[in-house]
Order: sequence, then structure tokens, then C-alpha cells
Amino acid sequence: MTDAPAGEKLQKLLAQAGIGSRREMEKVIDAGRVQVNGNIARLGDRASRRDKISVDGHLVKITDENIGRVLVYNKPEGEICSRNDPEGRNTVFDRLPKVKDSRWIAVGRLDFNTTGLLLFTTDGELANALMHPSSEIDREYLCRVLGNVDEAMIQRMLDGVLLDDGVAKFTDIVDGGGTGANRWFYVAIMEGRNREVRRLWESQEVQVNRLKRVRFGSVFLPPKLKQGQWQEMNHKEMQELYKMVSMDAPKPVKILPKELASIERMQRKNRGVKRSARPRR
Repeated sequence: MTDAPAGEKLQKLLAQAGIGSRREMEKVIDAGRVQVNGNIARLGDRASRRDKISVDGHLVKITDENIGRVLVYNKPEGEICSRNDPEGRNTVFDRLPKVKDSRWIAVGRLDFNTTGLLLFTTDGELANALMHPSSEIDREYLCRVLGNVDEAMIQRMLDGVLLDDGVAKFTDIVDGGGTGANRWFYVAIMEGRNREVRRLWESQEVQVNRLKRVRFGSVFLPPKLKQGQWQEMNHKEMQELYKMVSMDAPKPVKILPKELASIERMQRKNRGVKRSARPRR
């Protein structure tokens, strides 16, 4: 009988530290960008919190405590879901508050012209669980389409349509109103493949000219949250989110006064509120 390998999978430790999701960390390890105790790591390697782990030469702080945080963001058009863009376009990360010893991880993506609900977390394990197909989390979109839509077309999209990357289908389609050539529909889908909602409509020769994500699982886009604004989930909301993927929610985060002041400044800037002048003494 042989002993089990010591430690945890390296990509899991890095995800728990908030460096990225497990899938992202697997790519980083495979690219030779991770070192453990001075040696280049490989996929399949294990490590513990006692080991010195670095990514791109920067030491990673790994603690026993899960300090996950979650932001709800209302994405506007014209932003990409990448940290950096060779074309110099705005990214969804530009407006987010800074976090110490961690980073925000986007839960899924929305394409350049799609608006609405986007979640960010510092917990890579949570991000991985929320994005994994086995979690079977549905997404709801409000879309405005141009073209004639009939019951037969709706039924085909509910039954399943063969696209370039496999069969896709909506789990629900609800008429959202509208007259003439443009009509609104609420649609629900279980996957998050690239441009899947748009491609499903396009397979029926119908064009989507407005698309907004309004729900991710049990999380709805707050009605008062304007485009380009974010708000942080409270502990009760986070408990519901973790419960959705059968995970235990972390304890409430203790934010240091200096970091809290930075967050408040970002919130004022995020909401377009100018700082009032202090009264003279």
C-alpha cells in the first residue's frame, strides 16, 4: 500500500489564494510560470501552505482562512472581459476596487456588446464551481430581436439546435412584449458558450440587436445598479451564492480601515458622487 501524495493540487491552492480559477491556473502552470520552492512546477504537482509558491516571480500568500468576497457588476457595452487588451479597449476590471493579496476573478464572460449582470469573486474555488457545467446554473437574458418570430421557431430553440460547437437550446422563452419588427424576449440557458444566445437566434435567421443578462442562478441584477457600477454582496447574499454550489460560505471579511477608505473612494467615483468639502475649523 502506497501513501497518498502530500499536499493539495497546486492549481487548487492557487485558486483558493484568489490568483485565478482552477482552469486559469492549470494554463499558468502548464506555461511554466509557477515555481514551488524554487523549482518550476508541472501539472499534477502538489504542494502545501508551508511551501514557497510563486507565480511570475511573485510570492503567493496562501492562508488557511477562506476570505472570499463577491461583487455584482452591471457591465455596459464597450468593455471586454479580459484584464488586458492589445487594442487598448476598456475592460470590466478597470472600475473594480483594489484588493490586497488577491485579485478579482470574473465568473464567466459577456461579449463586447452584451450588457448586464457579471459576478466577480476573490475565491477561485467559488469561481470554478459557479462556471463548471456540473453545477447546472441557468442564466437569464433579456433580448430584443429583429425578425418574425413564431411558435414553431420558439419550439425549435427549446428542443435544441445544432450549432458549430454542438447542440444548444434555451430552457425557457418568455415573450417580453414589443410590436412591429422588434420584439423583446426573456430567455434562459444552462451554458455559457461564446455568443450562444445570439447564435441560437441567428440559427433561426433572427438578429439580436440588444442583449442584457439579468440573472445568474439565484442572483438578479439589482434594479438600482446603473451600468458601470458595482456593489459588494453582504454575508447573507454570499451564503446563498455558496449554497448554490454546495460550498460553505467564508466568515465575514474583516476589512482594514485603510482598505475601507480606499473602497469608499472607489464607490464615490463609481457612483459619480463628488467628495464634499470639509468644513473649516
